[in-house]
Amino acid sequence: QAQLVESGGGLVQAGGSLRLSCAAFGGSFSNTAWFRQAPGKEREFVAAIRWTGVNSYYADSVKGRFTISRDDAENTVTLQMNNMKREDTAVYYCAARNGLGSSRRTDDFDAWGQGTQVTVSS
Repeated sequence: QAQLVESGGGLVQAGGSLRLSCAAFGGSFSNTAWFRQAPGKEREFVAAIRWTGVNSYYADSVKGRFTISRDDAENTVTLQMNNMKREDTAVYYCAARNGLGSSRRTDDFDAWGQGTQVTVSS
């Protein structure tokens, strides 16, 4: 069974940057995404990328600030987060699925990482 492992979370000041990485073990996926969940809120879509690495899509709240990329040789996906805001504070989850098309729905993703905490201070 495939396993996803996130790394790179931490504490950053508003306006700063962080990079999250997700490594897949025991499998490969056509679509990989990042979601996040803030305290008291539902898990929400952040960004996703298809296996070609060409097609990526983002939530409006992070567009222009976050960049998702993947390295198929290393079986990893990276989320570069720039110009971070306090509202980016959340636990970030890596998720993956196989299948056609794009999805922003948690139910469509088959594999999940354990999550990594990101905290943005003012």
